Amino acid sequence: MNLIVAVDKNWGIGYQNKLLVRIPADQRFFRQETINKAVIMGRKTLESFPNGIPLKDRLNVVITSDPDYRVDGAVVVNSIDKAIEAVKDYDTKDVYVIGGESIYRQMLDLCDTAHITKIDYAYQADTYFPNLDEMDEWVLTGDSDEQTYHDLIYTFNKYERIK
Repeated sequence: MNLIVAVDKNWGIGYQNKLLVRIPADQRFFRQETINKAVIMGRKTLESFPNGIPLKDRLNVVITSDPDYRVDGAVVVNSIDKAIEAVKDYDTKDVYVIGGESIYRQMLDLCDTAHITKIDYAYQADTYFPNLDEMDEWVLTGDSDEQTYHDLIYTFNKYERIK
């Protein structure tokens, strides 16, 4: 399975249930990577989308502890195991964990590829992604040239888990 996320220089990913910044090229990359595939997310991540509507042209799997939670256009489950079961018809390379912090942390050990957009700026954040640079089992296997969006510098990075 894959993880996909944009992080700031402190590995921050969000503040008050919103992305830290929206970079059009990063949003295009996210769409390109996940279109016609399966995405797994927590309830708060879904609710952070415009109008709380699931992503188009993807199997949306939402994990929540609320047994009464329902949303049109998504499969709602109450555990990581049930999320994995919901995507069983997809090749694992076509499954993306897309947040938030708690879901990333719970599913990190189940994933073998992480697509990380690193933004060279420190934002005020209240949610974080685990720092893969500090984990021996994760290795940076690819990075793009520096990109810019207005005054922001960022790179697209690929990490892979060492087996």
